Amino acid sequence: MANLDNLEYFIKFPNPNFNYCQNNGESDFVFVVNEEKLPVIILFGWAGCKDKYLAKYSQIYEERGLITLRYTAPIKLLFTKRHLMAVIGEKLVKLLMDLNFESHPIFIHCFSNGGAFLYQNFSVALDKQEKPLQIKGIIFDSAPGKRRVLSLFRAISAILEGNIFYNFSLSFLMTMFLSVVWLYEIIRNHFYPRSNVHSHNPFENLQKDKNRCPQLFIYSKNDDLIPHTDIEYFANARRNLGVDVTTVCYETSLHVKHLPENRESYVTSVFQFINKCLKAIK
Repeated sequence: MANLDNLEYFIKFPNPNFNYCQNNGESDFVFVVNEEKLPVIILFGWAGCKDKYLAKYSQIYEERGLITLRYTAPIKLLFTKRHLMAVIGEKLVKLLMDLNFESHPIFIHCFSNGGAFLYQNFSVALDKQEKPLQIKGIIFDSAPGKRRVLSLFRAISAILEGNIFYNFSLSFLMTMFLSVVWLYEIIRNHFYPRSNVHSHNPFENLQKDKNRCPQLFIYSKNDDLIPHTDIEYFANARRNLGVDVTTVCYETSLHVKHLPENRESYVTSVFQFINKCLKAIK
C-alpha cells in the first residue's frame, strides 16, 4: 500500500524473474506487449468495496505480468462530499505522471456507478493535462446505470453493517437525503448547465466523455442494482459516437459478481479485449 497526500492506493509491478508464459491454467494467455512499456491496469472499485475483493480482480492481470493499480474512493466522498472527487481525479492523474506511466498503454477497469463516477472525475482531470496519458481501453463492470431511488437504497443497504432494523432505518434516511440532493442537482443543472462538472451522474456525463478509446461492457440480466437495459442504452450511445464497443451479457450473475460466477468466460473476454487494443497500437 502507498500513500500520496492521503490518497491510499495499491500498486503491484511484475516480478522480472517469474515466467508469466508458463502453462499453469489461465496464465497460458500471452499478451502482445512492449516489455519496456508494460500495460498498466487501473482498477476503480465500487462504493464500499474492500480492497481484498478488488485484489481478486487485479490478480488476474498480475498473473500475466501486467502492472496494476487499485483504488476505491471513500464512501463519504461518493455520497456526501462529492465535490472532492474532482480532487481525487487530479491526484490520480498526478500519481500516474509521477510514476512515469505516460508512455505506457493504460487501461481502466471500473466497477458499478462508484467506479464509473471515479473514472468520470479522472477523465475530467486527464482533459486538463498538457501531456496526456495513453488510455487505450476502458472496461465497465456492472456500470453505468441511471440514478434510481430503489437502487440507491439497495446499494447503501449492502454497504452498511448491523442488524436488520439498524440497517433498514439508516439506509432509508440516507436514501431520502441523497434523493433530495439528486433533485437539487437536477434543478440546478437545468438552470445552470455549466455547473454539471461535479454532478454525481456518470450515466449522463460519461455518454459525452471525450475519450474515444475502445470500451468493454460486462453486465447481467440478473443485476439487482443496475438493469441491463441501462448499460445497453449507454453502450449504444457510445457506439453512435464512433466508439468501438464490445458487450458481454450474462444471464444469472449478480451485481459485480460476474468474475466469480463466470470466471473462464469473464477472463477470456477481458484479455481478448485488452489484446485487441494492444494490437491496434502502432
